[in-house]
Amino acid sequence: MKKAIKGSCTTILVGKKASLDGSTIISRNDDGHEALDPEQFVVINPDDQPRDYTAVISGVNVKLPDNPMRYTSIPNSVLTNGIWPAAGINSANVAMSATETITTNPRVLGIDPYVVGGIGEEDLVTLVLPYIHTAREGVERMGSLLEEFGTYEPNGIGFSDNDEVWWLETIGGHHWAAKRIPDDAYVVAPNRMNIDDFDFNADDTLASADLEDMIANYHLNPDFDRVNLRHIFGSASVKDTVYNNPRAWFGQKYFNPEIDQDPQGQDLPFICHANRKISIEDVKFVLSSHYENTKYDPYGHGSEDDKKLFRPIGINRNHDVHILQIRNDVPQAIAGIHWLAFGANTFNTVVPFYANVDDTPAVYKNATSTFDLNNMYWLSCTTALLGDTDYDLYEDFRNTYELEAMSAYRKIQNDTDAAIVAGKDANLAQANEDLAHEAFTRQTKLLGDMVTFGSEHMKLRYNLND
Repeated sequence: MKKAIKGSCTTILVGKKASLDGSTIISRNDDGHEALDPEQFVVINPDDQPRDYTAVISGVNVKLPDNPMRYTSIPNSVLTNGIWPAAGINSANVAMSATETITTNPRVLGIDPYVVGGIGEEDLVTLVLPYIHTAREGVERMGSLLEEFGTYEPNGIGFSDNDEVWWLETIGGHHWAAKRIPDDAYVVAPNRMNIDDFDFNADDTLASADLEDMIANYHLNPDFDRVNLRHIFGSASVKDTVYNNPRAWFGQKYFNPEIDQDPQGQDLPFICHANRKISIEDVKFVLSSHYENTKYDPYGHGSEDDKKLFRPIGINRNHDVHILQIRNDVPQAIAGIHWLAFGANTFNTVVPFYANVDDTPAVYKNATSTFDLNNMYWLSCTTALLGDTDYDLYEDFRNTYELEAMSAYRKIQNDTDAAIVAGKDANLAQANEDLAHEAFTRQTKLLGDMVTFGSEHMKLRYNLND
């Protein structure tokens, strides 16, 4: 088995009654272990889906069914460590995001150790998404694969359809538990075991058949009067207090500013209820955030120690941010929207690509390991790098760009939606091309404006009155 590659992402889940327009939303920053790792946005058609799958990292071989569905995917450009599809929406309008690396403890691994040669993040979207027709089916297929093949790492995985949002967390080598997110709730999940209170007999939970017995037989529950999976199977480490918990705290602070919580607290809740309905722009802001208006902001004015204390959500290791939206107020043909942006999230915008297509725009599809400003991945990374050199100098450029770009994307989307609803011919692939062109043009202009303005403020200058 090759050395496993670990990422460190942040997930946000939103139920249909908690979102602004009645959509279900699952979203995640796909963060890596290094700052740059080019990605592509592609569609996997049934003929391109493998029937005999072999993982690169673990070598596990999985025979796959003969009836895969089409799905969007965000694979690595360089396949040295496998495909790593990250997330997508299939032709049944079911979405999956995999994975959020989570935590565990030695009590669990002493009972059910990881499986060298099992499945992992490299594999999961490929093995599950093309074959599921509901979010619950996704949980059940994922669970059965974990039980059969085992896993070599701990992961959290999101599923959604137009009605339900589910969150599954792996436990040890073969076990798992999942919980349906209430329709009126949201979740912010960092790199820790996130599920807390759990009722094995509830309609909104699923788990390995022997999980409850394992807890009892091995005396794993530290609580007197409840079952809290984070307490039982997760960690409560010092690292959690600076790397994980503050991210949940900031997201919850944004959606519920009226609630006072400790950013380092180990018991920040899993299921939360916002004080308003949540928009796509809200989700993107949190997934781009760096503790704005607090002393912990790396771009802020706190002490150097405070600015370095907590790991931010938006970080140089953001490879992509995806927001998978399944809408309920439009025809099924346009219900799935795969919002996407590449690079560090401080200087990019998510673009609402229609998922019901057979191909994707070249500028989003063709990134390679070679730096190329004609590609959206490298253009986005370059803009974020320049912005990082003087955030205060470039922040207003970013804010204007984001407002104007998102307005333009929504205009294209609204016009396309209206044509479909009216029964007119509307080419979704062309709409995606228009969106990609708009995004690339505006990102290029942002970078150009920053270069032009920033050149006047370089340290390497000397002015005479001439």
